[in-house]
Amino acid sequence: MRYVIFGAGAVGGVVGGLLQRAGADVTLVARGEHLRVVREQGLTLDTPDGTESLDIPAVADAGELTWTEDTVVLLCVKGQQTERALEDLAAYAPPGTPVVAMQNGVANEPRILRRFARTYAIHVVLPATFLTPGTVVQGSGAKPGILDIGRYPTGVDEIADAIANVLVKAGFLSEPRADIMAWKHRKLLNNLGNGINAAIAPGPRDEEIYARCLAEAEATLAAAGISVVTADEDRTRRADHITGRGRDTNSSTWQSLARGSGVEIDYLSGEIVLLGRLHGVPTPVNEAIQRAVHAIARSGGEPGSLDGDAFLAGL
Repeated sequence: MRYVIFGAGAVGGVVGGLLQRAGADVTLVARGEHLRVVREQGLTLDTPDGTESLDIPAVADAGELTWTEDTVVLLCVKGQQTERALEDLAAYAPPGTPVVAMQNGVANEPRILRRFARTYAIHVVLPATFLTPGTVVQGSGAKPGILDIGRYPTGVDEIADAIANVLVKAGFLSEPRADIMAWKHRKLLNNLGNGINAAIAPGPRDEEIYARCLAEAEATLAAAGISVVTADEDRTRRADHITGRGRDTNSSTWQSLARGSGVEIDYLSGEIVLLGRLHGVPTPVNEAIQRAVHAIARSGGEPGSLDGDAFLAGL
């Protein structure tokens, strides 16, 4: 299969780079200065084994691609960019194209399914950084990431099997999972820390804020009747496969604020706020994190600049 990496930031860039290095046919869809640098100098992939420049084809939109029946789209844009990406894909990609949500949150899959019948979801556990145009950093020193896949809303098929196989060949852990959305809802709970990292200065209140966000989220998911894999299942899957590189890795939400490229907080903490409003569960801490991140984005303020004590006092 041919792979279109739609959104070549931290996750998309690392996955695209490792797939191409493993012999897959890969094209990146990027934008702005990042696209210019990749076209002119190649994609710089910084891994624990060293740094290399990869000559990968890169385009600005779906109209520049040659579409074939064996093309698969790995959608790696942030949640707030999904609709624009789908508009572009729907204009050019064949209706039978498999589109895989390799994204945080749980709101992207139903939006893809409105446009493309062959919709898939990947549970992304992949520490990565993208702050400099043309360069992506692989954050894990053991396996680069865990990318389990399933069809949306449930099930697996030969396409999921084939994608998992090529991801394994590229160095990732990947298994087909029929209950993939239960895994993605666990990741949503884990990603509640993204907004905290993006808004609150590191300090002793972090754990309390996260615990309160998590309690609200668990109550909303229970009220909505949504299945979630347990924290123990998640820990067992991760085991010791994901390791650090002795450098700080801020969340993707923090990185988006630092680049001034918009934030996906509405599909992380904001997803819990939405579920709470739909099912009558109060979510004041998640709402406050959502507002705080948007305030920093609007003002161009410093990520992680709010005092934890002041934040809690303001609830």
